[in-house]
Amino acid sequence: MVNANAVKVFKKAAPNGKVTAYLSNRDFVDHVDHCLPVDGVLVVDKDFLKGKQVFARVAVTYRYGREDDEMMGMSFCKEFIIVNDPIGPGTKDVDQINDVQEKLVKKLGEKGEAYPFKVKLPENSPASVTLEGGDDGGASLGVSYDLIIYTGEGVEENPNKGNSIAFAIRKVQYAPNDPSKRKPQAMVSKGFTLSKGELKLEVTLAKDIYLHGDNVVASVNINNGSKKTVKNIKVNINQHIEVTMTNNQFIRTVASIESKEGCPITPGRNLEKDYTLVPSLSNNKKKTGIALDGCLKDHDANLASSTMHAKGKDANDALGIIVAYSLQVKVSCGAIAGELKADVPFKMVHPDPSVARKNNEGALQVADFKTLRRGKSIADD
Repeated sequence: MVNANAVKVFKKAAPNGKVTAYLSNRDFVDHVDHCLPVDGVLVVDKDFLKGKQVFARVAVTYRYGREDDEMMGMSFCKEFIIVNDPIGPGTKDVDQINDVQEKLVKKLGEKGEAYPFKVKLPENSPASVTLEGGDDGGASLGVSYDLIIYTGEGVEENPNKGNSIAFAIRKVQYAPNDPSKRKPQAMVSKGFTLSKGELKLEVTLAKDIYLHGDNVVASVNINNGSKKTVKNIKVNINQHIEVTMTNNQFIRTVASIESKEGCPITPGRNLEKDYTLVPSLSNNKKKTGIALDGCLKDHDANLASSTMHAKGKDANDALGIIVAYSLQVKVSCGAIAGELKADVPFKMVHPDPSVARKNNEGALQVADFKTLRRGKSIADD
């Protein structure tokens, strides 16, 4: 029987069975001002090492162009090794171990040598983001991470498949510990040639940071002091994407409402109305270029989180694929009079999973680590 309060840990062993790793989480969790490490416990046969060490290597793969377009030795994929540190026997114990590691060490120490470890990413490491190719079968672009635990005589040695363990992991953006309480707002106006008065548009959001799955409610206030008539209103949530390696920028609409309710708004009239949108992957699976936290084949994948920066950091220093969101309201007065639009930026991220884990005091549940379904966090298991 599965214990609903159990803390799940993920186990994977090297093919030779001499090294086994247990991960207590599969995500590098970015809280803007700090990034939590991936941690766990390593069980290793000391007799097998014979003077060798155990290393943890993190490789980030950044694909910024289609594989089909590669020719004449040109590659649109870069791979960087950003962490390559010794862990396990012969190294210092981690400064502080969490409750899950402590339980694992007590449980696994009976079977052999158990060593807690932590793997930290450097600052400004890019978030895991995938740009989907849609239904055309194109290869996915984006940033992905792999954690490799292996044995060797030095960091320069290439991992041997027989005594190494590979994990597909992610770096994901989560809500900061002290979210802003400001309400984003935009006010715009438009005058018309040979016509007195102005059309004014005000758009307000309830908060600056939304969680994936939240309703985004736009409060729209239209004051028609012009001589023109407003015929319809359109509200979009746009995903703004920048591929830093090629400096390409583009926009995808991930949620949309078009309404004539309350229209026409004739001269001298006002309209106050709330519009509710829910940006989600389920309504965008056939679109190309949508930025995701995971792959499209995963039914539980979601739209990519907003790229956020700590105070004092230059946004221009961000690497990988940068994602931002905005809500846009368009007020149309017809083909001749044109339209008036307002854009309100906001952020969309994951909830903090550490709160649920702190409240989870159940026993350990060990599960075999299979291929990670990118887009599914440990918090969802």
